[in-house]
Amino acid sequence: MGTLYIDRKGLHIKLDGNALAFYANGVREGSAPILPLKRVVMVGGATIDTYALHRLAMENVSVLFLSGKQARFAGRLSGSLHNNGELRRAQYRRSLEPFALAVATEFVRAKIVAQLALLREAMERRPDLRKQLFDASAVLESGAEQLASRPDSAASLLGLEGGYAATYFGAYTTLFPPSLEFTKRVRRPPTDPVNALLSLCYTLLHYEAVREIEVIGLDPTIGFLHEFSYGRESLACDLVEAHRPAVDRFVWQMFRDRILTARDFSRESGGPGCYLTKEGRKKLFPLHEQHMKELRTGMVSDVRELARKILDE
Repeated sequence: MGTLYIDRKGLHIKLDGNALAFYANGVREGSAPILPLKRVVMVGGATIDTYALHRLAMENVSVLFLSGKQARFAGRLSGSLHNNGELRRAQYRRSLEPFALAVATEFVRAKIVAQLALLREAMERRPDLRKQLFDASAVLESGAEQLASRPDSAASLLGLEGGYAATYFGAYTTLFPPSLEFTKRVRRPPTDPVNALLSLCYTLLHYEAVREIEVIGLDPTIGFLHEFSYGRESLACDLVEAHRPAVDRFVWQMFRDRILTARDFSRESGGPGCYLTKEGRKKLFPLHEQHMKELRTGMVSDVRELARKILDE
């Protein structure tokens, strides 16, 4: 059990020796051992004692707080950070060198290759959409070849990435039935069930990247593809790019296999937002955790490889 999801309004969490104990209306309802944990995801209105938070921090268990209905990022607790100052100093220096563009190009190319793999898989499952998927795949294949020779600037690279992303999502949207109203990527607020699930899963992926970046000793705010922006973990944004298509595949599977349907989502009262219900999250989180096990292995490998490259003069 590496991840604990807590999504119950009114639940109170206390420290009980080497475990977290869960109380509802003053009655103990269960517990979870702390030592196997690496992360805790808390959604909504549960409360937790500071003693429990202290113990989680001491054991380097990260805690991610998401708002209730919208499941947006609300805050994060981390334990002690890595003290590898030399690695961070090298990261800052190399972010200003041609090295940055080379690494950024690798991130984008890896993303396009992963998107291409998803579209090819979709062609096998959806022969009725072969024309749309084939045309988009041809564009992405050309893009992967184009990026083999590095663009001359970060602005040029971002322009190429944006064009290929538009082509990819134009094909990806065709995989979902019209009843889901998914016609394009909409972030804040998500306007349909597919965008709502993509946003939630991307958020969880992003803070997984932040965690692994901090564990190895890099600075999550200094990226190579995404420029520095106050308050943004730009390096985490970089690292998740190649893994986004895996999230897209997972989201497609959730709807394709009817594990989640439109009934698992609710519309924001008086607004355009669409969000996963509590019952929907109950279905999602166990399956998401299975999905993330393999994805984490790849992300840890990517972070370690990046640290090695940064230090390799």
